[in-house]
Amino acid sequence: MRQLKGKTKETNKQKKERKKEFLENKQRVFTVVLPTIAAIFVMIAAYVYVKTPKGTKYVTYGSVIKLMNVDFNVRLHSHDIRYGSGSGQQSVTGIEVKEDGNSYWLVKAEYKKQYIRGKPIKCNDIIRLEHVATKKNLHSHLVTSPLSGKQEISAFGDFRRPSDSGDNWQIVCQTDFWERNDTVMLKHVDTNAYLSISGRSYTHLVGQMEVIGDYSYNSQHLQWKTMEGLFVHPADFKAHHFEHTEL
Repeated sequence: MRQLKGKTKETNKQKKERKKEFLENKQRVFTVVLPTIAAIFVMIAAYVYVKTPKGTKYVTYGSVIKLMNVDFNVRLHSHDIRYGSGSGQQSVTGIEVKEDGNSYWLVKAEYKKQYIRGKPIKCNDIIRLEHVATKKNLHSHLVTSPLSGKQEISAFGDFRRPSDSGDNWQIVCQTDFWERNDTVMLKHVDTNAYLSISGRSYTHLVGQMEVIGDYSYNSQHLQWKTMEGLFVHPADFKAHHFEHTEL
C-alpha cells in the first residue's frame, strides 16, 4: 500500500463543517461558559458576605462611639456640669469640636437586661448609652429643657442608683441592623420623645448646643450617625458568648 506523504488536502465541505463547529463553540462560550463563571463569582462573593461577621459592618454591643447629629453637625456630649434649672442632673449638649474626649458613649443593653459583647444591634433594639468619662447614662424624663422649653436630656446615675428605665432608648432605623454608615433615630422608651437638637446655643458654653427630647417624628433634627469610636468585633473576645449583666 502506498503511504501518503504530507497533509491531506481539506475539501470545501470539510472547511464548511469546521467553520460551523468553530462558530458553535464560540457561541457556547458566550452563552454557557462565561455566564457560568460569572455565576460562580457571584456565589463566592455572596458566601464571603454572609460569612463576614456582622460586627465589621454594624454597631455592636460593647462598642464605644461618638454620635453626630446630621442636621447640625454636632456630636452628643456630656461633662461634669449640672443644669442650673430643671432636674439639676448632669447636662448633655451637642458640641462642634469632633476631637473632644467627652463625646464617647459605651453601648449597653437596656435596663436590667443582658448583652453579648460584639453582637450586632438590631433595629428596634432597646439600648443604653453610658458616658465614658463620667459613667452616667444618657437619660430623659418629663422635665423642661433650659433653653427651648422642650424635654430635658441629661446624664444620670451614681453608686446608689446606677440606672433605671429612663435610660432606655430604642434604635429606629430602616434596615435589619444598626449600620455604622447609616443614620438612625433614638426614641426614649418611657416618654416617646426623640433625641434631638433644639438649634439653640449656650452662651456660657461656646460651641455647644442644647440637646432635647422632641415628640415630632417629622422633625428634621432627629437623625444621628456614628462617627469616631471603637467598634467591638465578636472575634475580639475569646469567650464572646459570655453574657454580661448591666444593672
